[in-house]
Amino acid sequence: MSNKIIRTICYFQKEPNEEVFQKLDNLEKLFKEKGFEVQTKRLNSPNISKVIELDNIYAAKGYFLSVGSAAKEEVIKLSNSNNIAFNINLTNKPLDLDEVDILFNIIKNNSTKTFNFTYVFNNPVSSPFFPAANYGRDGFSIGLQPTNLAEGCTETKQWLGKMKVTWTEITQLLATNEEFIGIDSSIAPFRAGNSSLVNFIRKLSGTFEKSVTTNIYTQITEFIKKENPKPVGLCGLMFPCLEDFELTDEYEKGNFSIERNIYLSLHSGVGIDTYPIGIDEKPERVLEILKLIQNLSNKFKKSLSARFVSDGKSKIGEKTNFKSKYLKDTIIKPL
Repeated sequence: MSNKIIRTICYFQKEPNEEVFQKLDNLEKLFKEKGFEVQTKRLNSPNISKVIELDNIYAAKGYFLSVGSAAKEEVIKLSNSNNIAFNINLTNKPLDLDEVDILFNIIKNNSTKTFNFTYVFNNPVSSPFFPAANYGRDGFSIGLQPTNLAEGCTETKQWLGKMKVTWTEITQLLATNEEFIGIDSSIAPFRAGNSSLVNFIRKLSGTFEKSVTTNIYTQITEFIKKENPKPVGLCGLMFPCLEDFELTDEYEKGNFSIERNIYLSLHSGVGIDTYPIGIDEKPERVLEILKLIQNLSNKFKKSLSARFVSDGKSKIGEKTNFKSKYLKDTIIKPL
């Protein structure tokens, strides 16, 4: 398996058509010929009715679709789709329990769709990562799984150097493609071993706990923002609690509380991501967290998000049963 892994190629189209899926396939072929592994091919469009129509055809063929920011009244039909991601923009909205009800209604009616949904604050356009992806203009962007490039590296500088080489290779490969918007250089970890950010952090810092009060995360984010030759989207560190399986282990040990998640996100990350929530969690507590994230995002003019996931059955103190290859089961803690 190649260490050069593209997590997503995402096309953005205001008025989507079926030809876009051939474009995605052509890009996948191009990258594979250059030694890349391509994990997912995606489409984002604000045209909800057309995306739902395409979802009924192409979700079964392995494509991921998104409508970006949606209105509250559209949540039910999106939650009943096959594989459509969406977000709710709360940047400038007065918050009350109505916003929290959106999440709890999804948990109640179709809990698997909590994976496809997030709240966003000061969200940039053209990020290829779902469910935060929002349309800005027609074209496509690239998101990597750069954790795998750290294999064999004994210091951060080596890993960052490999990332820059890969970004440069991609931009040169697509130099004549006028539809290429850019690379979201966010660190998107997954599962365990070489794909896990926490795995690499432990090798350098000894423990995840110790790393939190070092400059390793700020060092990484400064690099991925400044050295990316064609940046777009979030360009931050992702701390997906249940997608980075070694981060899940830290959560179970009590080392990744919601407070620590917010702290890391504020200086280096992009928000709360695949964080487990019990069906008996107090909505008022979720509201408190959303208000804090909104205030921090606006105060520091920083993109943040909040993505809580539930299996629809597990309460605080119980072990989840997601039945998903993307999420590691864990015993849920109170927020």
